[in-house]
Amino acid sequence: MSELAPLYGLVLAGGASRRMGRDKATLACRGRTQLAAIYAMVDRHCVRSFVSVRANQAAEPVRASLPRIVDRIEGIGPIAGIAAAQATYPEVAWLVVACDLPHLGDATLEYLVARRGAHDVTAFRSAHDGLPEPLCAIYEPATRASLLAAIAQDRHCPRKFLIASGVPLLEQPDPAALDNVNTPEDYESALTRFTGRDASA
Repeated sequence: MSELAPLYGLVLAGGASRRMGRDKATLACRGRTQLAAIYAMVDRHCVRSFVSVRANQAAEPVRASLPRIVDRIEGIGPIAGIAAAQATYPEVAWLVVACDLPHLGDATLEYLVARRGAHDVTAFRSAHDGLPEPLCAIYEPATRASLLAAIAQDRHCPRKFLIASGVPLLEQPDPAALDNVNTPEDYESALTRFTGRDASA
């Protein structure tokens, strides 16, 4: 097996949080913001890590406290963040993780990282619908050309990109690890699962 590229981390924090009604990256969870918690976790598994942001978010205080990579294309969702990261450091692999995964733990990331190398993308199968989980996945440098081609063809869905790639998917060691929070109800449920009570502080 050839030597693997260095692994950098990218925490996606460029969403508009419309369904939540407030910025998901800044929600309190386990004593810190979701973004800070996920960034610290990702960084433990990577050589360097960054936060993916839109241009109008770069100065937001929580994001500004961390190294950032700004989207170069507006309005196409998380695939813009992956493309911007690959353009900034094209010779590295990227561990891409959404910032709204409060149940994600180090063991899940360790499991994912330990299984890189056989394919251009290392990704989990969703525990809910069996489809790829593109926002907790590793993208090797070889994916850059095909990802840019997808963007050029207005194919902006990272999940469809992984489906088209045909890579085998890993079963999640913790089926709840990639449950995200999109609504206030999701957030309250996440807090309850941690402590059995409201523990947003």
